Amino acid sequence: MSLHRRHALTLAAALALGASVATPAFAQNKIKVAAIYTVPVEQQWVSRIDKALKAAVARGDIEYVFSENVANADYERVMRQYAEKGNTFIVGESFAVEAAARKVAKDYPKVSFLMGSSGKPQAPNFSVFDNYIQEPAYLSGLIAGAMSKSGKIGLVGGFPIPEVNRLMNAFMVGAKETNPKAEFMVSFINSWFDPPKAKEAAFAMIDKGADVMYAERFGVSDAAKERKVLAIGNVINTQAQYADTVVASALWNMEPTIDAALKAVKAGSFKAEDYGQYSMMKHKGSELSPLGTFAGKVPKATLDLVAKREKEILASSFTVKVDDSQPKSKGGTAK
Repeated sequence: MSLHRRHALTLAAALALGASVATPAFAQNKIKVAAIYTVPVEQQWVSRIDKALKAAVARGDIEYVFSENVANADYERVMRQYAEKGNTFIVGESFAVEAAARKVAKDYPKVSFLMGSSGKPQAPNFSVFDNYIQEPAYLSGLIAGAMSKSGKIGLVGGFPIPEVNRLMNAFMVGAKETNPKAEFMVSFINSWFDPPKAKEAAFAMIDKGADVMYAERFGVSDAAKERKVLAIGNVINTQAQYADTVVASALWNMEPTIDAALKAVKAGSFKAEDYGQYSMMKHKGSELSPLGTFAGKVPKATLDLVAKREKEILASSFTVKVDDSQPKSKGGTAK
């Protein structure tokens, strides 16, 4: 565990226990930020929020503490304690605790809340964000379809909620464009962080002929690596760990969202808004990862199409549909 993370966890633990933490005089003008995560901070989705907040720390803009692995039943208590301790900006994911999170926001109108949510903003101080990275997910699908030799592609997700569904659906559209005969096997593990379960679900699909796996969850790329098939990553770039496995990834950059919110907090103009747009490619909130070790291995015609579509997306002349419906297996079967 790094010293920085250990320090952050120590501060978070102190807050949870109601202890006071001394703040250096030079830091008094910094925005005090607290984040509440229901999963380990290294989980891919949460890690992007943490990365963006740490960038703000490095710039000297904020103080930052967080709590990870917070149970849903404990979420409201932790939110309240952070608000009571003087944090003026609280970030988190309220998907499973919407009612509790919104209740806390009402009780602390002077605190700014920015929460991952499928719901709407709540006046005056509860803003929402989401990972609208369907554009690079579609681009990664173009690559997946071209790289599949069997035409069978597996997708393993966490839960069939809009935040996951839209990425899978966009990926499948892209794969069908370059491989019209592609068949899909879709499975959900009903967990945000259970690598062994995701790995087993991936093994089941690979056993049925899938030679490209969409790794929406951790564990899928491990299965692909062991069985020597390919994988497409999601949210973060894991190619360094899977050099011969992960072809490309749809990356989520949380910095535009966090920076826009911090600017509003600092200016005293923060209000209930939907920050989802900042995850779009035109705001640099998402992108297709570099091919890295797979440079030269993806067909040129596919790369040309990817470049064309990327240019069109940025110019708003091509739109990747946001389809939040639950994706189904098509032409294949899932466990």
